[in-house]
Amino acid sequence: MEHGRKRGELRIYLGAAPGVGKTYAMLNEAHRRAGRGTDVVVGFVEDHGRPKTAALLDGLEQLPRATVTHRGVSLTEFDVDGMLERAPEVAVVDELAHTNAPGSRNDKRWKDVEELLDAGITVLSTVNVQHLEGLNDVVETITGVRQRETVPDEVVRRAGQIELVDITPQALRRRMAHGNVYPAERVDAALGNYFRTGNLTALRELALLWLADQVDVALRRYRAEEQITTTWETRERVVVAVTGGPESETLIRRARRIAARAGAELQCVHVLRGDGLSGTSPRALAKAREVADALGASFHTVVGDDVPEALLEFARAADATQLVVGTSRRSRWARVLDEGIGATTVQKSGSIDVHMVTHDEAGTRRLAKNLTRNPLSPGRQLWGWALAAVLPSLVTVLGTAWSSVSLSTDVVGYFLATIMVALVGGMAPSIAAALLAGGLLNFFLTEPRYTLLVADPENVVTLVGMMVVGVLVAFTVDRAARLAEQAARAGTEAALLASYARTVLTHPDPLERLLEKVAENFNLTSVALLERTEGGWVVAASIGTDPCLRPDESDVDIEVTEDAHLSLRRAGERPLPAADRVVLEGAAGQALLALRQQRMADDAREAQRRADANELRTALLSAVGHDLRTPLASIKASVSSLRAPDLRLSPDDTAELLAGVEESADRLTELVDNLLDSSRLATGAVSPRLAPVGYDEVVARALAGLDGRHLVDVDISENLPRVRADAGLLERVVANVVQNALKYGRPEESRVRVGASAHAARVELRVVDHGPGLPAGAADTAFAPFERLGEHGERGDSGPAGVGLGLNVAQGFADAMKGTIRAEDTPGGGLTIVVSLPAAEQGE
Repeated sequence: MEHGRKRGELRIYLGAAPGVGKTYAMLNEAHRRAGRGTDVVVGFVEDHGRPKTAALLDGLEQLPRATVTHRGVSLTEFDVDGMLERAPEVAVVDELAHTNAPGSRNDKRWKDVEELLDAGITVLSTVNVQHLEGLNDVVETITGVRQRETVPDEVVRRAGQIELVDITPQALRRRMAHGNVYPAERVDAALGNYFRTGNLTALRELALLWLADQVDVALRRYRAEEQITTTWETRERVVVAVTGGPESETLIRRARRIAARAGAELQCVHVLRGDGLSGTSPRALAKAREVADALGASFHTVVGDDVPEALLEFARAADATQLVVGTSRRSRWARVLDEGIGATTVQKSGSIDVHMVTHDEAGTRRLAKNLTRNPLSPGRQLWGWALAAVLPSLVTVLGTAWSSVSLSTDVVGYFLATIMVALVGGMAPSIAAALLAGGLLNFFLTEPRYTLLVADPENVVTLVGMMVVGVLVAFTVDRAARLAEQAARAGTEAALLASYARTVLTHPDPLERLLEKVAENFNLTSVALLERTEGGWVVAASIGTDPCLRPDESDVDIEVTEDAHLSLRRAGERPLPAADRVVLEGAAGQALLALRQQRMADDAREAQRRADANELRTALLSAVGHDLRTPLASIKASVSSLRAPDLRLSPDDTAELLAGVEESADRLTELVDNLLDSSRLATGAVSPRLAPVGYDEVVARALAGLDGRHLVDVDISENLPRVRADAGLLERVVANVVQNALKYGRPEESRVRVGASAHAARVELRVVDHGPGLPAGAADTAFAPFERLGEHGERGDSGPAGVGLGLNVAQGFADAMKGTIRAEDTPGGGLTIVVSLPAAEQGE
């Protein structure tokens, strides 16, 4: 681009499929700009024979196209040099992903457009979502068609404006049926293939999602340019915290309604820990997971010591805007000591909205159960120190106020105070309470009062006993706390191991899912199952980025057997607790078990394949026994008659016998050819040599060797695009399909028709007969091996003999050439076989 010249703006009209009206919308915009006095020139517009589109070109200046000669053929392309010389304000250039003819200035039209933009010319263009390079594989999965003409996503993303031209699949199919998109001869093939309702719906959603992502990119670019740092909640994502308790289903369903109203995705998260949300039975968690799956939500499990922090960390990582938690199951008095997970989550949530959902289980926990749940938490210890100061002082005040009370009663009061502190606060507050109680008893209530002297030895015994009781009670409380922690930890480990075992038993891909769970539960960047072979360590399975290739490369290495290790990489610097290794060792054993199960399944499939091959051979011998003997018997009888010295035959009789020999030999040849082809297909020995081939040439050669070819009408245009195929294999496909139509299609009543049409990047050959057709539901079995169409009844039980391999071989050859073959009902009765192959690239 010349220095100081402003780059032109690119405006793209994006569509989900051909025919949605992109070119029509683009030309309307060109007329609108021209009407305002803007200098607009049409560089290239392809109207595809659509009269309404062609009519919009009237009134707009059109640049003559450039002529390019390739292999003796003259082709017209967009004249980029002429447009640069004309230098209008706005250029209209259709089909951005188009591949230019060899010899053009650029190999791709989008490169022509880039030159115009660099020259300061604004460009209006069109593109379909299937032509975006980043979506090419997705589109192929949906439609079965791989687009050869693509444009880099980045080129489209740089457009100043992208306008989606949208239309419902039903409306587009009606438009096609009325002949507004393709010529009449191409409509049937298009509606039956690329333009099926499911394909169009998926492509439409793909276009909408891609455009939505580009809107997000544009928004982030704008926020960066304007230095906006506050959060803009442009997309809603909802996370619901699931305890696994009886209220979980209520929470998930409530969160699903919240997400549905906001048009948001829903994610469920369960936190495994030694308290709070832990201790849930695997059956309860499995039930919660089933509810989440039924409602279309994803289910996740994370491990965290601080439940509110783990919830919020997960929500922020998922870019959640809303978090749904249940109200506390604690009693009112229990919440005085610990306000609970929900309240803590609300305080720390920041910009995430937190919904507190009530349920039938709210407030049902008893205080005693709540207190034993975490006896040495920071809150409990704080209360212990407070009681250690207050309770002995309160006993002292009461003892001083009622001087008539005996010293033994005061001692009992101090004992009770010490025990209460030990129960609440544990060892350290209990000892402090005992020391304070002893000092107060000695100073205020023991003779001589108001001194630290102890006159009576019994009082010394009392003080020591009070200290011992406090320590013993505190020791018991501490021991109970440790046992509770260990039990909770064991419950968490059991839940994780049960989850891993359930994955190995029930998941369709257990090994990969198990490794994903391990990485998710322990915050790992990668998990790899390594095996030692004669050539060294190999990765049997892995997930995550940069998996370990050797055990000594890992942050944590778990040895399952001498030749199998589970190697882990951690996400942060925090060391892995030693207690976690117990769970990881169990997970490693489950991973090895899943690997062995996977290999056993592979062996079972191989054994099944061999069994199927044996069954196929048995069926083959059974099927061909009669078909081989019949022509051989006919040949032997004819030859025996010809060789008999005492049998005088006329020239006509001799000719008839020889013709019978020839016919039987032809039948044997056909049978053997099909058997050999079937064997080659079964062993994978078919290696097609793909090259551009014309249907008209192949059909002519295939019909030349068939009896009854005079009953076949061929209607194939010489201008039809060539297909990428193996000429020999394609000839066999055509011959088998046409021969099938001649056998069963009653050509003596209505002739067999062979025609072809092109659609998008594929060309279809249709062999149409008007025979009895197939019974309902038989289309899927028509191509099965040893399937004789005459056995269906409606095709005629007295049909010609055959082993039933003709259509099966045709299907195998079509698959080998990256094509398809299918059976359809002929309108008015009969059977239509459709052979579809990819079109050869231009210039190939």
